[in-house]
Amino acid sequence: MRIGAHVDSADPLAVAASRGAEVVQFFLTDPQGWQDPEPRADADAVRASEIDVYIHSPYRINVATLNNRIRIPSRKLLLSHAIGAAELGAKGLIVHGGHVDKGDIAVGFDNWRKLFAFAKEQGGFPLPVLIENTAGGDNACARRFDALARLWDAIGEYDAGFCLDTCHAHAGGEELLGIVDRVKAITGRIDLVHLNDSRDPFDSGRDRHANIGKGEIDPDLLVAVVAAAGAPALVETPAEGQAADIRYLRERLGR
Repeated sequence: MRIGAHVDSADPLAVAASRGAEVVQFFLTDPQGWQDPEPRADADAVRASEIDVYIHSPYRINVATLNNRIRIPSRKLLLSHAIGAAELGAKGLIVHGGHVDKGDIAVGFDNWRKLFAFAKEQGGFPLPVLIENTAGGDNACARRFDALARLWDAIGEYDAGFCLDTCHAHAGGEELLGIVDRVKAITGRIDLVHLNDSRDPFDSGRDRHANIGKGEIDPDLLVAVVAAAGAPALVETPAEGQAADIRYLRERLGR
């Protein structure tokens, strides 16, 4: 079980060292944009580092949507970021579960299936794609776990991975007590934990992270999630408190 943080992409290895992180996550491009990733000057160093790397895909990606002007570019962009992440030796590429603005959510699940079918036609994703649960939205594919189960029914044959975000679960209306068992009963796996406190109350639908012990979630529950998941964990919390978050987790987990 390795512990780390989401960091700025400019010099992720240096930031990781300064915060005592064994694992880092960063973006390859502007997270609000549609750009394909460019080759990185530090690619050799990132590949050679003992720090495990995960890449988060841009927020604009929504492969579930019924809007083809977003869905088609989304799946192409996700594949290009997967290729860029693989070139860095990343362990996985994280992508949000997406949503359907209007219409039948069943079409959104089928659009996820079409994503993996499209990628397979292109030779397949070159690294694990980890679908992350989300905090808000009425027609979200991975907010409520009943929807998550339907999503996994649609894509189970493609061996997708899963990233559990504790803030998103709390804000999305899923209790953290026993959450690891509930997730694994659906997905069979948890590949990564985004270990975040929440600035907002349970089931608020708001995605606002807080440093551990500074938000609405009992720190004991956060520690219990990491211990039960047995997966790498990283904090996506305010940068000034990340080193303290990492130390706290290590102390509580006896590491």
